[in-house]
Amino acid sequence: MRKTIDSIIEAIIFICGILSIVFVVLIFGFLLKEGFAFFKEYGVINFIVGKLWYPTSDPAKFGILSMIFGSFIVTVGACVIAVPIGIMAALYISEIAPKGVRDVLKSFIELMAAVPSVIIGFVGMVTLVPLVRTMFDVPTGLTAFSGAVMLAFMAMPTIITISEDAIRSVPWSYKEGALALGATRWQTIRRIVLKAAMPGIIAAVMLGIGRVVGETMAVMMITGNAAHIPHSIFEPVRTMTATIAAEMGETVKGGMHYRALFALGLVLFIITFAVNFIADLFSGKSKK
Repeated sequence: MRKTIDSIIEAIIFICGILSIVFVVLIFGFLLKEGFAFFKEYGVINFIVGKLWYPTSDPAKFGILSMIFGSFIVTVGACVIAVPIGIMAALYISEIAPKGVRDVLKSFIELMAAVPSVIIGFVGMVTLVPLVRTMFDVPTGLTAFSGAVMLAFMAMPTIITISEDAIRSVPWSYKEGALALGATRWQTIRRIVLKAAMPGIIAAVMLGIGRVVGETMAVMMITGNAAHIPHSIFEPVRTMTATIAAEMGETVKGGMHYRALFALGLVLFIITFAVNFIADLFSGKSKK
């Protein structure tokens, strides 16, 4: 009876794993079907390097270079803020904090990850946007900088949690050997623990980047949604995800604008897939 139950559970797990792969392939195939029809008519190069996005003009312009720049600036800004804070927080939780403090901080970080993105966007509109406008004396607080700050807040739980797991997985024998050779606690953390856990930390950073790239509601609410190439981080921008969310409900099914949004989704899918694939490579190296 026990063998039968184990076999059934293994079969269910196997089927779930296969279904997850099938769903991803179907999503990619659906995006590719709609996107290929658009690329065939408009051209891949014109789509990628075009600077103008005017889907209702005559003739229509479907250039996503400004959105790529907008997504890139917001993502880089979020990483500059979230990565050092996340790694330092993970080090503190795993290596320095007392057990009681560690449990409280881990619970708080898990609660941070559960906050919906629309709530974070709303909080950013009410608190951060006016502060940025006043502090930096800019015409509007709906800027790439505001989006980067709020996305950093959203990426930090992922970075902290996975980095903390990687740091705690470093064998105690490494730390004991360093301390026995006369290294201080900080030298042990910096030269032994961080280096041993680095593949896992890099995987955490890559997954955090994937979280930032795929975010929609928060950036749509606080980045200004201006489809132009910015010259400063304190200018409004528009990301690829925000464009899809804002315009998909206004398109005619089967039209050029409709297919252009699917082509944009295909580009975003490829970018996020590449980021997650790189993170998986580093994660596998960390386990090894």
